[in-house]
Amino acid sequence: MSVASLNLCNLPPWAIASHHFNRHPQPLEIQGVRQANRLLFERLDEEDCAERRAKLFNDFMDVTFQLHQWREQSSLSGRKSLKNSYLRFLRGWLFDSNGREGAVLKGWVESRFGLRPTYHQVPVGDPHSEGYFHYLVQRMRGAARTSAIHQQLDLLYEYAQYELRRRFPEQRHILVYRGVYDFAEHVILEQRDTHHCLLRLNNLNSFTTDFERAWEFGTRVLKTRAPLAKVIFFSKLLPTAPLQGEEEYLLIGGEYEVEVMIGG
Repeated sequence: MSVASLNLCNLPPWAIASHHFNRHPQPLEIQGVRQANRLLFERLDEEDCAERRAKLFNDFMDVTFQLHQWREQSSLSGRKSLKNSYLRFLRGWLFDSNGREGAVLKGWVESRFGLRPTYHQVPVGDPHSEGYFHYLVQRMRGAARTSAIHQQLDLLYEYAQYELRRRFPEQRHILVYRGVYDFAEHVILEQRDTHHCLLRLNNLNSFTTDFERAWEFGTRVLKTRAPLAKVIFFSKLLPTAPLQGEEEYLLIGGEYEVEVMIGG
């Protein structure tokens, strides 16, 4: 995978992207986020109910980023910049991961973890390629729609990781599935046998824990054990989230060892 020389994480991009990390994951942390928002996490530590923790998080996001004040803005651009919060971008991803919202989310992964996208409407090559330029334009246009979207996503990731550690304290992996029709968005690095290979996934991907649902999205299903450290969002994280009922997980990409199941 094409990786950047710098990121804002506690591990270098090449390590995060490797399949060795997926086998032996370590906690990932975006620099400074937990420290800058320590009061939120101290309050979360005091709450045993996941639903009440989600409400604490929502309230904190509303106040910190003034998301509830969008109606009070005098200009249309000001109203949109607050109304188009991180939830808008998650909804946009659900509708079309190759749209502007998807470009913003992929851009956030690139800036924080150092993993560049491999596909956005077209294959994305190195930073000098036409595909990368197209993705960059989409990313900039999407980010202009809101205020501090990267900082909102930083906090969303750290909260997701916090919740996963509380809900599954002894667990480091999760079994997930992804339906595909072809490998246009992913690169086969090594074909190990008929049904097992090493893939380079896009820098951000949707998976599900529901095996049957994965078949709705393709004629092949990719099965893999994904590290919880690479989960940036999951459908049951927030009661008001836009991905309810799909058992969906948004995963940071890189090299994944997968089993390819083909429908009959």
